[in-house]
Amino acid sequence: MIRKTALALLLAAAGINAHAALSAGDIAFTSFNADEDSWAIVALKDISANTSVYFSDNEWSGSAWIDTNEHSLVWNSGAQTIAAGTVVSFLEIDASPDVISASIGTLSVAAGTGTNLGLSKSDETFYAFLGTSAAAPTTFLTAITTEANSALANTTNAGLTIGLNATALSNDADFGEYTGARSGMTSFAAYAPQVFNNANWTMAGGGEFTGQALNITAFSVTAVPEPKNYAMFLAGLGLMGLIARRQSSR
Repeated sequence: MIRKTALALLLAAAGINAHAALSAGDIAFTSFNADEDSWAIVALKDISANTSVYFSDNEWSGSAWIDTNEHSLVWNSGAQTIAAGTVVSFLEIDASPDVISASIGTLSVAAGTGTNLGLSKSDETFYAFLGTSAAAPTTFLTAITTEANSALANTTNAGLTIGLNATALSNDADFGEYTGARSGMTSFAAYAPQVFNNANWTMAGGGEFTGQALNITAFSVTAVPEPKNYAMFLAGLGLMGLIARRQSSR
């Protein structure tokens, strides 16, 4: 018990909390393909095992969904923690039969949702959120939009800000993908201003992008411990060593 307590204190001193809940900006879209109905996200923070994240292209008014005829999906992240920096790709083709999949975990149509599957290249806002169901969001994590006229309202209604924790693509963008840096930062949070800035995206419209491979290269960091945390980390190691010596001498 003493060892477990010391370990918890040590992790807290180092700023490690793998089971903290996700909040706005903790994930970000990195790809959007309206022709193939596929997309990708990057985890900018660890995602705990069996986390449920919903995706929907209905529009949010601030208190309710405006379009309930479109669709929502639910992604279960799987049995293992997804480490920050991991890129997850998704595919959902409205066909016969429908093709719905995720590169990690499982993706499925959410219960009680519309049946209008697929993404549109224009006038589309696609949200990722936590909730008790697809109909009841509790935390909007991010969004990507191609709605030139109402993009701002659709994101601010969800408590999101374009460029901070949401991304606005050009109207009629069949395909968009983040093409900025995926290495060199000292924290995953430092990538957020890059990923949410559409100046770091390549966008294209009017073509045919079915079958276009999405970039699933992981993001990486070169961690530099803060002096205070590093000192606390070393002190914690010393404490654990002292406890171990005392117990071994009994």
